[in-house]
Amino acid sequence: MKIRLDTIVKTFDTFRAVHGVSLEIESGELVALLGPSGSGKTTILRMVAGLEYPDEGAIFFGEENATDIEVRNRGVGFVFQHYALFPHMTIGENIAFGMKVSKTRRSTAEITERVADLLRLVQLDGLKDRFPAQISGGQRQRVALARALAVDPKVLLLDEPFGALDANVRRDLRRWLRKIHEELGITTLFVTHDQAEALDLADRVVILDKGRIVQTGTPEEVCRAPENAFVMNFLGDANRLRATVTAGRASVNEILFDAAGVPDGPAELFFRPADVIWREDGAGIPAVILRVIDRPDSKRILAVTADGQHVEFDTAPEFPFRTTARGTLEILRPRVFSTTPA
Repeated sequence: MKIRLDTIVKTFDTFRAVHGVSLEIESGELVALLGPSGSGKTTILRMVAGLEYPDEGAIFFGEENATDIEVRNRGVGFVFQHYALFPHMTIGENIAFGMKVSKTRRSTAEITERVADLLRLVQLDGLKDRFPAQISGGQRQRVALARALAVDPKVLLLDEPFGALDANVRRDLRRWLRKIHEELGITTLFVTHDQAEALDLADRVVILDKGRIVQTGTPEEVCRAPENAFVMNFLGDANRLRATVTAGRASVNEILFDAAGVPDGPAELFFRPADVIWREDGAGIPAVILRVIDRPDSKRILAVTADGQHVEFDTAPEFPFRTTARGTLEILRPRVFSTTPA
């Protein structure tokens, strides 16, 4: 099922949460809405679900205008962060619930068979008669997904589905969910503020800031070709140094970097901690090491440039230099963005 958002707007009292967002999600695609708190991602998801209605614009499921269709008639499956399982029902009863209240009537035998199929799919065979309190958080989230899938949704919506789980369980469930998606091919839209989650899972990532889409692309595109300073800074660690652009060249401590397409004037040079080579001498930005932090598989170096700007970079564990060492920073894959308001 293809989903299309056509210039949707949502305002709560005097606060505008979504500013004219347009987006197309292809049938069978898994798309992540990624952004900080308050960026509008959950509001968009709730409007697709029918839990909120846009003030302006339209939402299409295929060719059908679904903007005003009630949530129960949209054919969506919804998985929340906190499971929302019925504590007084068994795992099997939780999964069966949606089928029992659906307009599409199924026999008891059909429901029992479907529950068994879904338990196998989510790898919870044999737990049908347990209650939610008797299984782990990761298992409860699998039950929540099975319940959402039980009604054969056209669209699957996930709202921070792993946010309540610890890091190791989240990592395992991400891989498992991607495998489930590839098996079923349901159009899936999920919300997260976790960059690793979005980049691991999604076919395409939609990055939001203050209710607007600031970049859309594959994980490779948003990581390797960020279109603005917000995306560069939001996706992982980033160093930023003051720069001045003149005729397509950015100057930092008299070292020049390519800045094609960036207007003349004040700017910032961005680069990742992994994109720095420390040299004892030679061309590069002069710097002094302030601190060396040991980590299991690397070292994080804290340095300061000649004009007082701080830089962090990663090196191999064998990095021999210590505090107060002087040298230069060679910057790989720098990106320059203007700081002049548009």
